[in-house]
Amino acid sequence: MRLSRTARNLLRTAAALGIAVIYLPLLLVLVNSLNPDRAFGWPPSGITGRWWADAWHSAGARSALWVSVRAGLGATAVALVLGTLVAFAVQRYAFFGRQTLSFVVVLPIALPGVVTGIALNSAFRSVLPPLGLGFGLLTVIIAHATFCVVVVFNNVVARLRRVSGSYEEAAMDLGAGPLQTFRDVTWPLVRSAVLAGGLLAFALSFDEIVVTTFTAGAGVQTLPVWIFGNLARPQQAPVVNVVAAVLVLLSVIPVYGAQRLSGDTATGGRT
Repeated sequence: MRLSRTARNLLRTAAALGIAVIYLPLLLVLVNSLNPDRAFGWPPSGITGRWWADAWHSAGARSALWVSVRAGLGATAVALVLGTLVAFAVQRYAFFGRQTLSFVVVLPIALPGVVTGIALNSAFRSVLPPLGLGFGLLTVIIAHATFCVVVVFNNVVARLRRVSGSYEEAAMDLGAGPLQTFRDVTWPLVRSAVLAGGLLAFALSFDEIVVTTFTAGAGVQTLPVWIFGNLARPQQAPVVNVVAAVLVLLSVIPVYGAQRLSGDTATGGRT
């Protein structure tokens, strides 16, 4: 299909506008984190690292960062195990209800966060008290895992669809056991997809705020929740901009890694 010069220019303009709408506000946050004016006058009167130093020494921000990292790692670990196992079950085996299982696993990513949060909050209130447990980091990890599983599942299923099961069958015909077949044949083929899914799951958990608000309880505060809670405090505005800039920069790392791994997957699945 060939496009006219006018059509190509229109598409380039639309793409440029779309990218600008997405990334210019993020750039503005980064600029304001270096703005010496607490009221964020424009244009900035200079550049300062004062707010970055204040953010580094903010006990609340550092504690929230550590909570976000732990929640992200926990949710990613759960998602890697469950998402990978379900992906293999759905793609490699035929059984009654396979399509229903696939739909149920993918559904949480499409539900509004507020719906998921309310549902999980109600479930935790019913289940946890009899067990002597309350809202905390564990409930956040479980809540985040419900939608992080989807990312891992989709990545692994997409990879398995491009890899024939004949590789494993050939290895077992040659005398390899199930564990050896998985280690020497299956894992190298799906490794990049699993790792890419894990990185995306961590990024998704690290940035989550809506579901976290309903499931964290009073004693747990992730970095996005800390930012939201301090937005209305004028004295904290510069530090909030710094923390938001850091959040954006930290989120870029796993997304970039996942994108590179996905590229490796598309070209052969070897890392």
